[in-house]
Amino acid sequence: MSDQNPIFIPGPTNIPDRLRHAMNVQSIDHRSPQFVETFSPLLQDCKKVFRTQSGEVVLFPSSGTGGWEAAICNTLSPGDTVLIAHYGMFSHRWIDLCRRHGLEVQVIECSWGSGAPADEFQRVLSADTRHEIKAVLVTHNETATGVKSDIGAVREAMDSCSHPALLLVDCVSSLASMPFEMDNWQVDIAVSGSQKGFMLTTGMAILAVSQKALAAMETAGLSRAFFDFRTMMAANIQGSFPYTPPLQLIYGLRESLQMLFEEGLENVYARHFRLAEGVRLAVKAWGLELCAKSPELYSDTVSAIYVPDGFDSNELTNHAFSKYGVSFGIGLGEMHGRAFRIGHLGSLTDTMVLSGLATIEMAMADLDYPIELSAGVHAAQSYFRTTTIQTVNAD
Repeated sequence: MSDQNPIFIPGPTNIPDRLRHAMNVQSIDHRSPQFVETFSPLLQDCKKVFRTQSGEVVLFPSSGTGGWEAAICNTLSPGDTVLIAHYGMFSHRWIDLCRRHGLEVQVIECSWGSGAPADEFQRVLSADTRHEIKAVLVTHNETATGVKSDIGAVREAMDSCSHPALLLVDCVSSLASMPFEMDNWQVDIAVSGSQKGFMLTTGMAILAVSQKALAAMETAGLSRAFFDFRTMMAANIQGSFPYTPPLQLIYGLRESLQMLFEEGLENVYARHFRLAEGVRLAVKAWGLELCAKSPELYSDTVSAIYVPDGFDSNELTNHAFSKYGVSFGIGLGEMHGRAFRIGHLGSLTDTMVLSGLATIEMAMADLDYPIELSAGVHAAQSYFRTTTIQTVNAD
């Protein structure tokens, strides 16, 4: 029975039975009309989640990291300069990936708990009068710190100095959970994955690519084969893949999109905000602090929470798992041992979140944390009891 416990990590997320059943399909011929009928509409429906009309959606059998690699390999050349701010584990990993591909990476160092510094981007880009910076890379939702960055502000910073760099955005832990506006923010490549807001197993990178980024493919010099947009898109036009597709994930994504549209994307976003607010009120009631430095940075998919001085967050998450069979996110990078994370995205309800808060409270009490048992749960209960989602018509 223990496998029925929900997980509270920021991905992979809980998989609804409806999606598990949708992925439980026998293999079929992926060159057959049956596959084409499922796959071709899928790409168009994904565009609704990215909020793009002009962009093209591309799927690869991969994780989000493969999506990062596809984004740079299809648009950049060896020696190109890219600009990225370092404010968490996942921006750090993107920096490392770019360097391994022979790119010159100009890094803006930021304190962890802060977001993408639009003003610093503007300063650096304004000084780049020769337009040597070819791309600006931003992590929309930094999973290690529970920080959401303002992509619209980054776009405004780029436009204010008329800089032609591409804007590449990691939205792995935000898409299908928080608002993402690809066209309005003029994002050139948005990178996501199957295992978070889409509530599926890991194994599919989901990207949306602007016409500007597609044009950059013609001069991009980085090597690519498996991740070549051109090869994939040429096959997609025929309703197929250039190689064997992740069939079960594609059927799962078909059903996931249907679930999201039935609920309505605006309602999905409102539900995530409400669950996140309940968690944040619990954190406050415990007397603990979020890693995110200010409310406008709070993520609606994951909260990273500092433990008190003298306590080890890894001991806390290990204890919660070993005694109660429930997983919480460990601290990553600079947060290692200092913070734990509560993932509140995907297939979650009020009562599921309350069970997670009650569990981590028990674990903290077991380890003699200076908290009052039930304080966090009570704060979240009071909020959930007195608030509702003002639903809008489903898409």
